[in-house]
Amino acid sequence: MGNANSGRYPKLRPDERRRIIELVADGMAAKDVAVEVARSASMVRRVICEAGGVARRTDWDPSPARLSAADREEIRAGLEAGQSFRLIAKGLGRAPSTISREVNANGGREGYAGWRAHRRACRLAQRPKTAKLAGNPKLRAQVEVWLEEELWSPAQISAQLRIDYPDDPMMWVSHETIYQSLYVQGRGALRKELASCLRTGRAIRRNRSRLERPPVIKDKVMISDRPAEVEDRAVPGHWEGDLILGKGGRSAVGTLVERTTRYVMLLHLPGDHRAETVRAAMTAKIMTLPEHLRRSITWDQGSEMAQHTRFSIDSGVKVYFCDPHSPWQRGTNENTNGLLRQWMPKGTDLSIHTEADLDAIAHKLNNRPRQTLDWMRPSQALAQLLRTIA
Repeated sequence: MGNANSGRYPKLRPDERRRIIELVADGMAAKDVAVEVARSASMVRRVICEAGGVARRTDWDPSPARLSAADREEIRAGLEAGQSFRLIAKGLGRAPSTISREVNANGGREGYAGWRAHRRACRLAQRPKTAKLAGNPKLRAQVEVWLEEELWSPAQISAQLRIDYPDDPMMWVSHETIYQSLYVQGRGALRKELASCLRTGRAIRRNRSRLERPPVIKDKVMISDRPAEVEDRAVPGHWEGDLILGKGGRSAVGTLVERTTRYVMLLHLPGDHRAETVRAAMTAKIMTLPEHLRRSITWDQGSEMAQHTRFSIDSGVKVYFCDPHSPWQRGTNENTNGLLRQWMPKGTDLSIHTEADLDAIAHKLNNRPRQTLDWMRPSQALAQLLRTIA
């Protein structure tokens, strides 16, 4: 030992205290630590006691996003030195709010002990825990209603809960928690059959890409010639369109979605989806809109648009065509078609849907909160737009 009389040891420095904590955390016995740091075993035990005990490093190894045992010891040392939360946070490369929450949750400035706080964090991090939906019947019931009756997505449900219950965090739940409650074994707080209410009806996404040879369409104007106002969505009245095909390609439904508001209109195509049928249905539907909402339509290079020139003459709406194999150029419409598959699954006969059925489906979709609209409904966005223009 460096000194024979323990009562004459100099005051323990912060770096020595941290070293003692680290050695004990590594599994070294107190008497061996005393030899290593040239202090008495009683002083080592006092340091351990003041720290609230020392958890072995093998007990819990948190991710870099969480405070480590060493971080908590730095916080304790900083508090002893009278440092502010901001100064401690700067030394650790953390936010001041992180340090404030950590200290206030573990005894405050006067009662904070680094290793005691670390053991508490270890207990709180232990899994599995009771799923939030399993432990909150009111929340679970509301989520099930919106899944089963409204066919909302988990993201829409999560956002709407915060809108409806702004001051009640117990009624908030993340979309990931909803998915886990449906699909993850041991987390099944929701009824399994509700998975069929999701848009895809399954847990795993499938590759829906397809490459098709575009037909020859005369006098088409390409998307590269489309005005810039269409791209930035600042001016309403620009639409994207496509067909949803049924089983074997024998039936179809036309889709139109407005780029600014995401408002959807569906085209009833009884019998076939040839160019003449699509043109007539699209003209009839688009002419129900005010003139300032009839500016352009962007479509892919499907043969159903072979009569685009006559459509433009009849309606006054310009038609632009995407490049081959480039569905992302109609991203809004592609996303909408995916949503519509909830009512019109692939491999089914779409001719069973009447015009009234399609209007009802469009109404449901237009009254769903949308993340891209800051959780406003497309019908609300369109109504707001019409009031502004009026």
